[in-house]
Amino acid sequence: MTARHNLLSPELKANPYPAYADLRRNAPVCQVDPGGMWAVSRYEDVMYVLKNPQLFSSTGFGAATNPPWLGGNPLSDSMLAQDPPLHGRLRGLISRAFGASAISRMEPRVRDIAREAVAALPLGQSFDVMQPYALRIPASVIGDLLGVEPALHARLKRWADLITGGVTTVRPEEEDRKQLARDAVRELKTYFGELLERRRQEPGEDMLSDLVRLRVDGEALSTDELLAFCAMLLVGGIETAVNMLGTSLLVLAERPELLARLREERSRIPAFLEEVLRYEPPIHAAPRVTTQDVEVGGTHLPAGSRVLTLIGSACRDDAQYPDADRFDLDRPGPQNLPFGHGIHFCLGAQLARLEGRLALEAVLERVGRLERGPEPMTWHRTLVVRGPGTLPLVLHPV
Repeated sequence: MTARHNLLSPELKANPYPAYADLRRNAPVCQVDPGGMWAVSRYEDVMYVLKNPQLFSSTGFGAATNPPWLGGNPLSDSMLAQDPPLHGRLRGLISRAFGASAISRMEPRVRDIAREAVAALPLGQSFDVMQPYALRIPASVIGDLLGVEPALHARLKRWADLITGGVTTVRPEEEDRKQLARDAVRELKTYFGELLERRRQEPGEDMLSDLVRLRVDGEALSTDELLAFCAMLLVGGIETAVNMLGTSLLVLAERPELLARLREERSRIPAFLEEVLRYEPPIHAAPRVTTQDVEVGGTHLPAGSRVLTLIGSACRDDAQYPDADRFDLDRPGPQNLPFGHGIHFCLGAQLARLEGRLALEAVLERVGRLERGPEPMTWHRTLVVRGPGTLPLVLHPV
């Protein structure tokens, strides 16, 4: 490695994999920019960090998403930023909402949402698929789950963006971006605070009503705890699925033979999605903080060190995935690492997979071929997530 990598540089975000390979080969645990965090890049070491929350605290996520200038972030108080035993208590409260039976009950509604979104897409002309397809489907699903009126579904993604990447990528001099993030936190807390109060008065058949009705040791959850759940569900339920849906179409546009194969073998759609998740994972990093002096990959890290597990790098590690830079539809799965590992494994993983499968089924029903549009695509510039910011495509009818 000839220079310290900046994980937020536009060049690296456009294609991080050469830098990841350099790190794995030459400096598997080293300091990177921004801020001198310790990047962990090899699969084996990433798994070690994620499997040992007693050594690598998730409070690192809370610190990363709640800088002093923000004045508070409900996401930073969610179970994403908690360690045992509090994490287990919070996770148990909502795990039922994402169980197999709950996901099965949601399938007809998710299928309707996917078909409606795909039916509205223009054919034969270049357009950005992210808003009307990749965003619309998961935002509508999470909006329905939370009981949010459809007119506000698009705003949910904006809030999710601003309380994550809109916080972690702000430079000290960017006062306008700081204000955007503060405004998003205020809007989110105001909207969901009022919605929670309405659900207390008139419960419905949505997840917020279920959370309001929950009792822990005979006591209801506080408003702050409920707001933290709302923020976590927005980020966890929208960000991963949006990036997965967008990247799926990008892969199909660049590899038309895969589209033809999926059309002939619909049963291969789940395997295709698993390889998309590995090849272009929607989550590229997970922040942690060391709770004591510890050694990772032969490198000593003092207590209190900020650690960044590079999930995106681990998913391209040849030591774990032979010929890892090749997209292989027949690669054994499932690929769970893109959804995290251990106590913080994503509760919404099965919902995201359901959305991905039904969305691609809807595309195959209407689209015979797709190709990249003439306009350049862009990638999100965030520390934790990676996916298309814009993706111009041309969809041709069956």
